[in-house]
Amino acid sequence: MFTKRFWMAAGERAAKSSAQALLILWGGDAVFNAWHADWPTAGGVAAGAAVLSVLTSIVSAAGGTPGSPSLVAGDR
Repeated sequence: MFTKRFWMAAGERAAKSSAQALLILWGGDAVFNAWHADWPTAGGVAAGAAVLSVLTSIVSAAGGTPGSPSLVAGDR
């Protein structure tokens, strides 16, 4: 958990989780309109997903491959 590799992988996972959360938030609308989007809510949802992802990576560091933010052994 104290390696650059771990934090790079955890950061990538957090960015993906943020993007997925935004897709879920905006995917419920028939049409996405950037001019009328609720940007504070979108930012909060994306940030919340990123925080949860990083926390999951930290908890998962105890299992799986040492130094990896995954519970899956052999994560590369």
